[in-house]
Amino acid sequence: MDLFFSILIEVIAPVFILIGMGIFLHRMFHFDLKTLSKITTYYLLPVVAFVNLYESNLDKTIFFEILKFQLIFSIILMVYGAIMSKILKLDRGMTANFKNSVVLMNSGNFGLPVSQLVFASNPVGVTIQIVVMTIQTFITHTYGLLNTVSAKYDKSKIAREILKNPILYALLLGFLFNTYHIPIPTFIWIPLEGVNASFLPIALLALGAQVAFMSLKMMNWTLLLSCISRLLIAPALALALIYILGLDGVTAQGLLIASSFPASRNSAQMALEYDVYPEFAGQTVLITTVFSVVTVTGVIYLSQLLFG
Repeated sequence: MDLFFSILIEVIAPVFILIGMGIFLHRMFHFDLKTLSKITTYYLLPVVAFVNLYESNLDKTIFFEILKFQLIFSIILMVYGAIMSKILKLDRGMTANFKNSVVLMNSGNFGLPVSQLVFASNPVGVTIQIVVMTIQTFITHTYGLLNTVSAKYDKSKIAREILKNPILYALLLGFLFNTYHIPIPTFIWIPLEGVNASFLPIALLALGAQVAFMSLKMMNWTLLLSCISRLLIAPALALALIYILGLDGVTAQGLLIASSFPASRNSAQMALEYDVYPEFAGQTVLITTVFSVVTVTGVIYLSQLLFG
């Protein structure tokens, strides 16, 4: 129990203090959310991805273990979402939102800061989350976008969204520089380290700003089930898969924690952009983010007991 409260105070509390600052400051000064989003996506995340991959000693075997796990885990969640949508007899738009809420998680400006705190002394743990985040980015702009715009599906738009994402290129560069031990000049490395260090507070401030004006206007079984699926059922399925695949150590710990994060803000943004039940999508993000205080703390605690 001491470990549980230690995680709550040392990992989760700092995250939510920074989110709270984002909520407070956005309500006071009304930030431009699109600008904040672009700063995170096109400036902070690519640098964080590059720096952590460059510094990591991630074994290729571990990389392919992560890839294999994420592929199987994502397919399981997709099938689960499709089956539950049929059972609940949801219409096309609500089905898209429900499936996205189960499969897409906030692995960027929530998951990565949490992983940075959990694995502060272990770059491999952070690198695992970066690989997961990259896979989630790909799934978001393929599966997630397809769900949301299924009525007006445009292959070229999806291809453009994937190709213009700088995180993919940052990862490729980080991998090449790491593999071939390419030295980086000090005058370049110092700014990169500075940006990397600034990611956690800015990303969480941006997340706070994004949920600052969301409100809970409805609660129904579909919304409740989507939240339970994201916060409880998904980590349970991940744990079962970890044991089936025989994973252990920091790999198992990182993947279990990565499976527990709240619903992706991108799913709410897509729902708003294409007017597909945006209230439902926004409330799923809000509720899962709030209750992740308890659930993510519990999963981190469990991961340290089982694999730490």
